[in-house]
Amino acid sequence: MNLRCQSCGAELVVAAESFSTVCPYCAAPSVVERPASEERPVPSFALGFALTREVATERVKHWLRTRHPWTHGGLKRASLQDVRGVYAPAWLYSARAESRYSASIGENYQETETYTTTENGKTVTKTRTVTKTEWRSLQGEHSEYVLDVLVTASRGLPNAELEALEPFDLRALARYEPALVAGWIAEEPSLSREESLRQAREESRERIGRRLSAFMPGDSHRELRHDTRLEEESLDVCLVPVWVLAARYAPDAPPLRVVVNGQSGEVFGQAPVSWAKVLLTVLAVLALVLLLAWFSSRGGGR
Repeated sequence: MNLRCQSCGAELVVAAESFSTVCPYCAAPSVVERPASEERPVPSFALGFALTREVATERVKHWLRTRHPWTHGGLKRASLQDVRGVYAPAWLYSARAESRYSASIGENYQETETYTTTENGKTVTKTRTVTKTEWRSLQGEHSEYVLDVLVTASRGLPNAELEALEPFDLRALARYEPALVAGWIAEEPSLSREESLRQAREESRERIGRRLSAFMPGDSHRELRHDTRLEEESLDVCLVPVWVLAARYAPDAPPLRVVVNGQSGEVFGQAPVSWAKVLLTVLAVLALVLLLAWFSSRGGGR
């Protein structure tokens, strides 16, 4: 869409998925204020950037240098390009959870048992203490509020990447104002409310399952099942700060995309594996095993 710069009057083109830009002629930031709709809701909250471009770049350089030994050797010398600070849209979900659960609870106890063994060619009888578990069934109900479940609203930032960057410090949430994102790339939601709501409910039920597991009494438990009903749901668009960088590590390979939490500096990327290094490592291990076996056979033959 087109936007007229309020400072110099230049006609600017804003990408369909963005709602902020910077004028290339006078450097004035502008924010598109489109009418709210179900597909493009106005953000309710925003989290500000705490890391500068320079700090984010250094975090990524350190991350590239410290990957495991089997990644591509060019990562340590990679050049960083297209460093962009993006306000990515996410859905902030909360609900009241009502759960019915069942599980088998294990209680440990000790018993002394008698067994026979052979010592110096003779059969002897001994005793030992063994731990056994008594299992019993448990059913119950559990109620709690599930708060601040964050799921992506962007097709450009998959939920797995957002999860890898979490947690964000939601104590710093501010009510959205256009001035908060002026001068930055800010993206509108590209995932529907229904898609994100399904993801938020799934994450909420997984969170409930982990809490129920930690809540179980006894020494151990198994076969934990729960049926959770989510009520009083709320879902708000929240803009989260993300640095996006492209690491060029090889002339014949596409750049590696790396994302950084704009608050904490947490880094995530899918570092490419060097299969040549993996093969050499496997061959070296096999050679060492064969060498040790050879020395062992030589020693046993004397």
